[in-house]
Amino acid sequence: MSSTKVLSALPARYASGVRGGITSICSAHPLVIEAALLEGVATNTDVLIEATCNQVNQDGGYTGMTPADFRRFVEDIAARVGFDTKRLILGGDHLGPNPWKHLPAEEALAKSDVMIDAFVRAGFTKIHLDTSMGCAGEPVALPDAVTAERAARLAKVSETAAREAGYDLPVYIIGTEVPIPGGAMEEIEELELTKPGAAVETVAIHRKAFAALGLEDAFARAIGVVVQPGVEFGNENVVFYNSEKATALSGVLSEMPQFVFEAHSTDYQPVEALSDLVHDGFAILKVGPGLTFALREALYGLDQIAAFLDKLPEEETLRGKMEALLLAEPKNWEKYYHGDAEELRLQRHFSYSDRIRYYWPHPVATAAVDALLKRLEGRKIPETLISQYLGTLYPAVASGAVEATPHALMVEAVRNVVRTYGKAVGTH
Repeated sequence: MSSTKVLSALPARYASGVRGGITSICSAHPLVIEAALLEGVATNTDVLIEATCNQVNQDGGYTGMTPADFRRFVEDIAARVGFDTKRLILGGDHLGPNPWKHLPAEEALAKSDVMIDAFVRAGFTKIHLDTSMGCAGEPVALPDAVTAERAARLAKVSETAAREAGYDLPVYIIGTEVPIPGGAMEEIEELELTKPGAAVETVAIHRKAFAALGLEDAFARAIGVVVQPGVEFGNENVVFYNSEKATALSGVLSEMPQFVFEAHSTDYQPVEALSDLVHDGFAILKVGPGLTFALREALYGLDQIAAFLDKLPEEETLRGKMEALLLAEPKNWEKYYHGDAEELRLQRHFSYSDRIRYYWPHPVATAAVDALLKRLEGRKIPETLISQYLGTLYPAVASGAVEATPHALMVEAVRNVVRTYGKAVGTH
């Protein structure tokens, strides 16, 4: 596993005037991870892959994987694509009581202790401590002092686990963004940026809470603060970064040279906006749904090619099968999408929130994808159909840089997004 040196160096690099950063890949989809690692091979750079507390935990999360399982899962893909795992950094995102917030606080925190221990013992070295949410009987958002005390408690567990396991001591990310993790549910018009004073206060309160537990050494490895820089996506629109509006927030980094900012929900930002974020000190750029959105675009493009070649009725297409699954099991989208029947149908497949990503591991979905790939297996896909249905991939296919095979096309679709981030953070 990679050391944390590349992360630890970010604040000093920024303070010295160097503008660069790192992309945080937030997905458990094997093709997304493959694409990210292939980019790492091509650019000879470290790759940071993160799992959230809901996705992966000691109970399996919604992926069915523990932290140790997730590490093996990623390392198996790395071995297959020839990526050196010494350059792999694993991170735990929003680690805290969120999966158990329906329980009383002490019970939820006890489960959080077990989770943090499992992440760190599995070799995760970037730990985002997020204890901002209230548990049973508590307010939805907690006072900063309580949040910091709980974060310090989890850091103590983390430090013990790392020392006992013999891994590099973790770096820590503190704070949380205003919107819910994973994107907002509604159309967004204007976002409230984190107030500069609030970012400074987050650091001061956490420093005090860590010191109260004798964790000054651990706090010295806190390198990032999660803030809201004015980027977000809802179901139907994206709010782009405006550097001028974030001038005051960015400016406070000069008062806390130990830190850079971590920006969540940067999906769908154009490369210019991502580059501005990095320039302004938001050195850690997290992306997740934007990657699976690109993968879904590629799958649906291949689906349209197969439908044209084989004259398929709607119910035999991938999209038709996914629609049936989405309607049969609506729990992962029905609370998040709103509107009449046609609006819901559109959002189920094409929302920026990309709730369809939760369905790809479902046996019905994997069987449907396998059927599509088998249909196209061994066939020459006409370049003109790639131009028609997978237009963004056509130049790479026409030039011979990418094979016209389903697997290569899907991976390339995701790599295109990863490259955008690479340009912004300075790895391309």
